[in-house]
Amino acid sequence: MSVTGTISALTPPAIMARKGGEPLVCLTAYTTPVARLVDAHCDIVLVGDSVGMVLHGLSSTLGVTMDMMAMHGKAVRRGIEKALLVIDLPFGAYEASPEQAFANASRLMAETGCAAVKLEGGEPMAETIRFLTRRGIPVMAHIGLTPQAVNAFGGYKVQGRGEAATAIERDAVAVAEAGAFAVVLEKVTEGLARRITETISVPTIGIGASPACDGQILVVDDMLGMFADFRPKFVKRYAELGQTAEEAIAAYAQDVRARRFPAQEHVFADTPAASRKVPTR
Repeated sequence: MSVTGTISALTPPAIMARKGGEPLVCLTAYTTPVARLVDAHCDIVLVGDSVGMVLHGLSSTLGVTMDMMAMHGKAVRRGIEKALLVIDLPFGAYEASPEQAFANASRLMAETGCAAVKLEGGEPMAETIRFLTRRGIPVMAHIGLTPQAVNAFGGYKVQGRGEAATAIERDAVAVAEAGAFAVVLEKVTEGLARRITETISVPTIGIGASPACDGQILVVDDMLGMFADFRPKFVKRYAELGQTAEEAIAAYAQDVRARRFPAQEHVFADTPAASRKVPTR
């Protein structure tokens, strides 16, 4: 069943046209309330498979399913009015063949109303990207550190040092030529990210890459201080909401145990006349 609603004001071609211009502002979102907050300030909102770690307590993104992405995608869609909505294809949903990728990408677009999908991988995924874009599915590519391949990398390591830089540059050129409208560069060396940004014709979106990228993205829970399991070097905390929330929960627990909450203003009187004297919500 398709989702009806406002068409995003920003489109993949509009994002492509921002190459070399004002930096693109991108954040993840997984819920309707957060989507409303980020939509007011962002050009791209990504429903990332990071949702598995941030909201579902998984140790990596590998356990994320299509059903999870569709559910969170629909929630975020309800909060988006102007930004471009992109949804990750999860691990195992696109690697087998271009046909498998098309089936799952078209499902996400139909069920959520998103404008594009994101998939990980460079040269090996170029054929799939070309297959999708020729059939009307805009694709954001993701190269460098690709979390779905964390086991192959041996951990969340910096990419692009030494001879590996050449391969990542080839990846960037391949996915851009295949039709990706933007390329995420994750945890690659600064100089490499800068060279790739200067080389390819579509915008680069950095995460732990370079200020020279055409845009930047962070996981919203990281930058708000809501996710404390680990803190990558490339994350700047703009708030410590996790700490604030914990303090508020502790204060609530103390009030309940001391019978300070609920107070008279939080309860309802037995008669209408008395109710007028008792503020209610």
